[in-house]
Amino acid sequence: MGSAENNKNYFDQQLKEHKGILLYFATLSCSVGEALEPKVRSLVREKFPKLAFTFVDMNTAPEFAAAQQVFAEPTILLFVDGREYLRKSRHIGLQELEMGIERIYQLAFE
Repeated sequence: MGSAENNKNYFDQQLKEHKGILLYFATLSCSVGEALEPKVRSLVREKFPKLAFTFVDMNTAPEFAAAQQVFAEPTILLFVDGREYLRKSRHIGLQELEMGIERIYQLAFE
């Protein structure tokens, strides 16, 4: 990610541009966040293709993380129409995450 993509304005714009967006907050030094991120990215791509996936590095975008009240890693936020519908932090089970996204996804996109 370039420096332009690490500022609050960039992420605020992403929230406005996408009907549905999943924000994945972590740092590159978090082993749990690093291990989980490709699995979550794959889940979104395969089962929820209408959602945009955005990785937010909390070290390079601390203002945006703070504005979203994200202080633990990893944290996943799901927004639809600019509004938060799902928040998961720290111990995130993929099956539980999938079920939570699926319910919201069906209401928003199907």
